[in-house]
Amino acid sequence: MNDEQQNGLIDKDKEPSTENIQAAEITNTEIKVRFTEFDLPSPLLKAYEDLGFEYCTPIQEQSLKVTMQGHDATGKAQTGTGKTAAFLTTIIYDQLKNPINEERYVAEPRALIIAPTRELVMQIAKDALLLTKYTDLHVQTLVGGIDYQKQQDQLEQKIVDIVVATPGRLIDFVGSKKIDLSYVETLVIDEADRMLDMGFIPQVRQIIAACPKKEFRQTMLFSATFTDDIRTLAERWALNPIRIEVQSEHQTTENVDQKVYLVTTEEKYKLLYNLIQRDSSKRVIVFTNRRDQARRLADSLHRNGIETGLLTGEIAQQKRVRTLEEFRHADIQVLVATDVAGRGLHIDDISHVVNFTLPLEAEDYVHRIGRTGRAGAEGTSISFACEDDSFLLPDIEEKIGMKLVCEHPEDSLLLDPPAFSRPSKFKADKSEDKKKGKPQKRR
Repeated sequence: MNDEQQNGLIDKDKEPSTENIQAAEITNTEIKVRFTEFDLPSPLLKAYEDLGFEYCTPIQEQSLKVTMQGHDATGKAQTGTGKTAAFLTTIIYDQLKNPINEERYVAEPRALIIAPTRELVMQIAKDALLLTKYTDLHVQTLVGGIDYQKQQDQLEQKIVDIVVATPGRLIDFVGSKKIDLSYVETLVIDEADRMLDMGFIPQVRQIIAACPKKEFRQTMLFSATFTDDIRTLAERWALNPIRIEVQSEHQTTENVDQKVYLVTTEEKYKLLYNLIQRDSSKRVIVFTNRRDQARRLADSLHRNGIETGLLTGEIAQQKRVRTLEEFRHADIQVLVATDVAGRGLHIDDISHVVNFTLPLEAEDYVHRIGRTGRAGAEGTSISFACEDDSFLLPDIEEKIGMKLVCEHPEDSLLLDPPAFSRPSKFKADKSEDKKKGKPQKRR
């Protein structure tokens, strides 16, 4: 029995009925469908035209056929498949086709999108702004790490149509009655599997309880995986959902050249530094499993003269947003991150993804390397496997359905980097020191 069952969040004595769940399992095909083939309003088509998007991805094509008809849907698709545009298109289509003529009030959104991380919320909101460019629809984000009062002021300044939020901050607004969810017509729960993993389900349940009953709203739930728990939640939160499953032949993109270097722990930094110097690495994301390791690594790269940013869960939201913008505009070359950036991070032209430490979960490997090789571009994924984590490779290979070629780096890639030329930049804060359990004086 898992934690969700123990806490009574999922009632296993009441198994969901599968009689009403319609399955639509779709595989990628060569037949391309244009957005113009759907009855989309001209402002939305013009926004797609500006973005250079002419054809739907498989998840967009299959879900729009269902959701534009008003049906609830559960979508199984990996990140990078276009699911964000799929549910945003449905929301914008519905609100433009069915405008509200009577008087409206502030803090009463018509659509609510819940996502597990601040980065993902900000990315969804950015996409929403691009797609609503030629409309009067207003998008508002509610995330932790940004001043509560500032967000409240923004919410009260203008009628809001679409709210994109993390569960924790949204609960704050619901609890203080600063937002009214009783007028929500469309509810989207994105990355439901990650919500489950991060323990957000109790908060999501409170949020859903503040929305109209499922019979009076449209619900869309998206997840990279569909476990029994996710199916149970989908049945509880959605009304007779139609399941859209886009299956690809490969778990990882064919545009990514994947390689593994067999090294010792002591050789990893030398290899990373020399790879950054040698390869045409315009934008590099380096993933580690722990934030203390990420900080030390980012600090070493900075002291070696490489413009580096740090993205971990402990970094303040405003600083994280600023770091991502600097990385997006190539003001920094290397972004060192934990898996907080593994999902929902969409930045074009990332040339390399480096797994400085192999992820403990094979699923995270897929999400990490999915940051490169996007939109038809070529990308490179390089993983370092040492004596401590090489045992993780078989699970990764099973997940992606292919054998990874392992090799020893050439001698030139293991040369010592130069001496540090700059002072330290990414220092641990005092709270981190306390967590490490510094010895206390005896009283």
